[in-house]
Amino acid sequence: MKRNFIVVFLLTASALAAQNQASIRQITVFQEAGRFGGWPANNGIWCWGNEIVVGFSLGYFKKVETGHAIDGSRPSQSRFARSLDGGETWQVEVPSFLDENGREKEPEDPPGGLNFTHPDFAMTLRMVSSREGYSRFYVSYDRCRTWQGPYKLPAYGRKVISARTDYLVNGTHDLMAFITAGKENGREGRVFLARTRDGGKTWPLISWIGPEPPGFSIMPSSVRLSPARILTTLRQKEGDKHWIDAYLSEDDGQNWRFLNRPVDSTGGFVGNPPSLIRLQDGRLAITYGFRSPPYEMRARLSEDEGQSWGEEIVLRTNAGCEDLGYPRTVQRTDGRIVTVYYISNDRYRERFIEATIWDPGKKGAPRKP
Repeated sequence: MKRNFIVVFLLTASALAAQNQASIRQITVFQEAGRFGGWPANNGIWCWGNEIVVGFSLGYFKKVETGHAIDGSRPSQSRFARSLDGGETWQVEVPSFLDENGREKEPEDPPGGLNFTHPDFAMTLRMVSSREGYSRFYVSYDRCRTWQGPYKLPAYGRKVISARTDYLVNGTHDLMAFITAGKENGREGRVFLARTRDGGKTWPLISWIGPEPPGFSIMPSSVRLSPARILTTLRQKEGDKHWIDAYLSEDDGQNWRFLNRPVDSTGGFVGNPPSLIRLQDGRLAITYGFRSPPYEMRARLSEDEGQSWGEEIVLRTNAGCEDLGYPRTVQRTDGRIVTVYYISNDRYRERFIEATIWDPGKKGAPRKP
């Protein structure tokens, strides 16, 4: 009898493992020999039902022993990948804001009056680099097919502004942007909230999120929980420690308090940024890369608006090296989640863009690890 129980248990465990494996699928978004595809988190993701557009950087691959395998002596450009079927297939597009030589024009003063609630609206906030220069933004009213801009963002008295795409639409001409600035000593970095109420013409700084760190606090990913409550998650570094913190505002962004640490470690190699989304059933999902062996893409879920977080879910394991991650995540109409990131299968092979399509399960039900 005991032996039969053991056999039944093993068969049940095997069936559950097979079911879980089948619920997570990897899709190649972009891969080309000799090229470096990277950093969706620097570029943005947008979703209209099952139509998804994600940005990424395209450069040339260079063999390295550690770090980013991109050839800095050769040009890199922006690209978009579009899916019309919820991330199952993808088509790569050249952004309309690049000229015939692949360059962006100099930004101009924003005109104001931009309509942020247009049904096909998208905005991308872009930086020169994380260590120098200032930032600009573009807007689209046709789902990222054509773009207006670039328009200048203020310098806010800082030596560097490193904007990436993280914003919340509040109304027709009202939008919040979560932006990384250089610290007072000019080094990377600290996050603040800017808000325009005149359709993008002016962008006053509303609040700093968290104290100025000894290391850095960068790359926010934010969701609105209610008319007054906003949750943002930040990529943190201090010494050789890397993690993700959550900050909460209960007065519509005027003030912030530390909430908790959704992710204790994002591994080595200066860690990895979060991608935070609110699911259709009200739960939160945070996705991120882990840059130490076994080199993974991971997720956690919260059923109480970020007050607590479930166990880590492994979305992708055994990547080729630490040069991975920077995810952006959306939920498609059937409830499944699409997480897009960059990765490699081997340290000495090209970096490519991949999507994991996964099932977050049902609210209140335990999810099998």
